[in-house]
Amino acid sequence: MTTKALAEFTAGLRHEDLPAPVVAQACRLVLDAVGCAVAAWAEDPEKARIARGIAAMYPASPGAGVIGVAGLAAQPAFAALANGILVNAADNDDTHKRALLHVGSVVVPTALALAQAGRLSGRDLILALVAGYEVAVRVGMAVMPTHYRFWHSTATNGTFGAAATAAKALGLDADGVRRTLGLAGTQAAGLNTFFESGDMTKSLHPGKAALNGVLSAQLARLGMTSPPGILEHPKGYLAAFSLEPRAEALVAGLGMEWEILQNGFKYFPSILASHSPIQATLAIVNRHPIDPRRIARITNETYRTVTTHFSAKEVGSAMAARVSVPYCIAVAAVDRALGQAQFAPARIADPLVRQVLDRTEVIADEALDRLYPANFPARVTITLDSGESFTETVLLPKGDPGAPLSDAELEEKFRGNCAGVLPDAQAARLRDAILNLPEAETVEALSALLAPGA
Repeated sequence: MTTKALAEFTAGLRHEDLPAPVVAQACRLVLDAVGCAVAAWAEDPEKARIARGIAAMYPASPGAGVIGVAGLAAQPAFAALANGILVNAADNDDTHKRALLHVGSVVVPTALALAQAGRLSGRDLILALVAGYEVAVRVGMAVMPTHYRFWHSTATNGTFGAAATAAKALGLDADGVRRTLGLAGTQAAGLNTFFESGDMTKSLHPGKAALNGVLSAQLARLGMTSPPGILEHPKGYLAAFSLEPRAEALVAGLGMEWEILQNGFKYFPSILASHSPIQATLAIVNRHPIDPRRIARITNETYRTVTTHFSAKEVGSAMAARVSVPYCIAVAAVDRALGQAQFAPARIADPLVRQVLDRTEVIADEALDRLYPANFPARVTITLDSGESFTETVLLPKGDPGAPLSDAELEEKFRGNCAGVLPDAQAARLRDAILNLPEAETVEALSALLAPGA
């Protein structure tokens, strides 16, 4: 039974089972997620306000904090909800490409909330986080790619990761973890309708997955039962959520091949599908003196999923722009840059950006489609009104495990995310507290640094 195998893995995982690179990667995952959450207060203050507001409705003592908020202690499930919203708010969070899942935005808030409420050590936080990561991505790989037709994998598959993280943090045995996974599976939900509308449900999803995971573990600890084989049952999760489920992916390499080492960290604050075409576009416009007013056409030949999910041109909000590959290409071509500034309302509404956006097309290419998901290929061609054209191909975006961010680059991203929200000295202390989690007897020092003024 595959559900049972995941439960036994989670319950039995020990600190000494974790190779040093896995521990280091877990710290990097926390660093990236916390930085993304801090940035939400500058980049998407409306979502941040909502996250703080929902957590404040459920105070608790002892409780867990909300990143960027001083003096607020909430019930762990709602702190996890709030922090999951914050981590994903600016769409700059990590991605496991084969599961197509933002794991950090789910498991970091879950682990952090229960570590704070339970006064756990940094080692215990990391252990719970790793357990959840390994479970989440294996569930994701078992139901992809057809799962993505309707479902947002961070919301659905992420729920299992949050459940495993929560069960481990609460010290449940294998039967308790199994029941937690069953309770999580029956709650997993999250439609990807937001790709067209750019609404806030995209960021609700990781937070709700985290909340569901905490709730599932708490219910299991109280003795609630659930379907014993929620994943593999004929009417269970795999059958319901995938046209071509692969149950073998649930346990392949479990405990020996660490999927957390295949995690990617974003270099651009936008949907991952946009990263290769952004890099290709920037390579062209920074190599050639192209006047964007003379651009007659831009084509992005790429894998099929981009055409079906990430190619909307109605970009009336920052999130809509972040998940629109055509917009990301167009604004990169005009500005010769792609950062948070390119998702400000003034840039989205700029007439020249809109003109180039109207002239940008995404085209599915069969040969490139066959390279996905091992690669995230894009072939961008910019054609001028004179007929002259320039082409650049990128197979792996910067930040992918095949083209990883260095520790220095990840720390630079963290500092950039904290800039304007936390003082530089506090951000440096926060970075050190995260990277030293394996030696921390409690997470109190980390928790104290998560809000301005610490």
